[in-house]
Amino acid sequence: MASADRPRAAAEWRRTLGIVASGVLLFETLSGLAIQWLPFSVPNQLNVLLHTAVGLAFLGPVAWYQWRHWRLYRSRPRTHVKVTGYLAMFATLVAVVSGLVLTAQALWGTRIGWAWDTAHVVTVYALPAAVLPHVLALRKRVSRGSAVAAVRAVAVAADRHFALVTAVCVALAALMWPASMAVTPVAWNDELPEDYVHLYGEDQPFAPSLARTATGGALDDRSLSGSAACGTASCHEAIYDEWQVSAHRWSAMDAAFQKVQSVMAEQNGAESTRYCGGCHDPISLFSGTKRLFVDDLTSRVGFQEGISCVACHAIQETDVKGNAAYVIDRPDRYLFELEDDGPARVAGDFLIRAYPRHHVETLQHKLFKAPEFCAACHKQFIDESINQVGWVQLQNQFDNWRKSRWNEPGDPETTIECRECHMPLIDSQDPAAGDDLDYNRAPSDGKHRSHRFLAANQFMPTALNLDGAEEQVELTERWLRGELEVPEIAHKWKPGPAVPVELVVPEAVEAGGPVHIQAVITNNKVGHDFPTGPLDIIQAWVEIEVTDQDGNVVFESGKRTEDHFIEPGAFLFKAEPVDQFGQLIDRHNLWEMVGVRYRRALFPGFTDQASYSFSCPGTVEIRDAVDAVAGEPDVDLDEDVEFVAPGNVTELNVTARLLYRKADQFLLNFLFGEDSGLTAPVTAMSEDSKVIPVRPG
Repeated sequence: MASADRPRAAAEWRRTLGIVASGVLLFETLSGLAIQWLPFSVPNQLNVLLHTAVGLAFLGPVAWYQWRHWRLYRSRPRTHVKVTGYLAMFATLVAVVSGLVLTAQALWGTRIGWAWDTAHVVTVYALPAAVLPHVLALRKRVSRGSAVAAVRAVAVAADRHFALVTAVCVALAALMWPASMAVTPVAWNDELPEDYVHLYGEDQPFAPSLARTATGGALDDRSLSGSAACGTASCHEAIYDEWQVSAHRWSAMDAAFQKVQSVMAEQNGAESTRYCGGCHDPISLFSGTKRLFVDDLTSRVGFQEGISCVACHAIQETDVKGNAAYVIDRPDRYLFELEDDGPARVAGDFLIRAYPRHHVETLQHKLFKAPEFCAACHKQFIDESINQVGWVQLQNQFDNWRKSRWNEPGDPETTIECRECHMPLIDSQDPAAGDDLDYNRAPSDGKHRSHRFLAANQFMPTALNLDGAEEQVELTERWLRGELEVPEIAHKWKPGPAVPVELVVPEAVEAGGPVHIQAVITNNKVGHDFPTGPLDIIQAWVEIEVTDQDGNVVFESGKRTEDHFIEPGAFLFKAEPVDQFGQLIDRHNLWEMVGVRYRRALFPGFTDQASYSFSCPGTVEIRDAVDAVAGEPDVDLDEDVEFVAPGNVTELNVTARLLYRKADQFLLNFLFGEDSGLTAPVTAMSEDSKVIPVRPG
């Protein structure tokens, strides 16, 4: 160092701007390393907020110092000190620009960009790698023991600089203390109520449901709720809107579920309804709400959210036994995540987007992609603990699928799994778009899986008057008819209706002679039995109508009465369970079931046939009619007698329709009263028409 430069060097070491800028950069570096390496916690979340706030607050001084420092020393010879200085300046520039972009994305976007995040993280390591050799080399040039006073002054100034930089860094870090004092994390009440009855022992608090928590104890109902935050934060808005009107969302508020649950509680005690809670109402179950003296046996949070976002995504293990055989572990929630609005809510949303690692690690699992995940709830049985008799299999979509043609273990090219049907891919800008775990997807495919969970309930969304119910019902009906395209699996199944009906009729019939027709029903696309679910409630049947060429009805079957019952004799897919006394289970009182006296459903790929026989009408002559009534005591032949005769029938028009409804009328009348006027909508899933020529008899 030239002697003329020593006074200026000492002054630069002492300059307040340089001390503050260096202290800020040191703090930002160390806090950035803490964000990278320390586990998710309240202090580290506060660290994220402080790291961002300090970076924004001191952006001006740091930028000015960098500019001034460059102008001051740019004319110096190119040495290793100058090179490391330029590297440090470049790293600082990248850190500042990427930090500003990430802050904007976390505040107003839906996610932070991978490239910007990577660049920002790299600078955490690049900056000290450049700064340390730069300043240490400068400090090494001078010595406190130098005989030259100016050299000693530079050394003293440098040491003072390092001490004050450290002090600035410590002072900034100390802001964590008042910040932590001002923040009160949510205090979870993970205790079961004092009046909670352990019907099956304290080691099985949620039995007869097989659902368990990782701790074995209760979970505060708030800890599994807050689904609205997923949508209103502008992150998963599309997914939230889909879920809002899905069966998963209204699984607890389902009017039929609520009524059946109340009947079960009246008959068997409130604790028995825990059997239903693991799948229909997990939030209420785990918070201990299903007990005596609780209205509706459902917490307000549980009622509104059913199977919430967290309740599904927090499941850690499943078992294919069914009856909600899963283990759930509440994820640590972010600060302010459950706030409704205001600055705290903005901070909570910012944290999730700026510090997403924990969010992704705890809520995104490969387990979700396995059909075994769905099996936990989409498989049901009752046993002696419920019906006091013995084990009985109820609905079982999982094993239906597992044994069907849709499951080719080890061959995803031919297998169709649950999510591929019921969660088809949707074009998306959602942060969850893209996936590298599916065989036919990529992280940048711009799609997410629909959370409408389209299936077969075209009744409850409108019955509950949910926002978006009309669209959900319309899509469900199209789904039932097999009209919705699923491009990613279109090559795996035949096009057309999900369950087509096809008429088999004779080439021609004779007037007055017998007519034999068949309606052949095939389970074409359904991945399990059709129909599936609670077959004591669901009805699918064939409606037949035969008319002549003038529209006169010749024969019909499967029609509904004015009070919405299916007329006797219809070909019907349904189950008729019975209790231990042989009495029909017709109120969905499955807790009394011991077996079935009738069951009809279609396994995937199988067909069934409904057969019908009737007489083809022919011409009726008047004298035949007179002869027919002659001698009848109630007929006065002196009066005019009107005969209705079809005349010459030349053709029969036959129409067959496969109809479906989610709830039979008897159950609805029982649950809600005959005067409620409530009836389930009927969807025509498929239809076929044929014309049969009629030859003279």
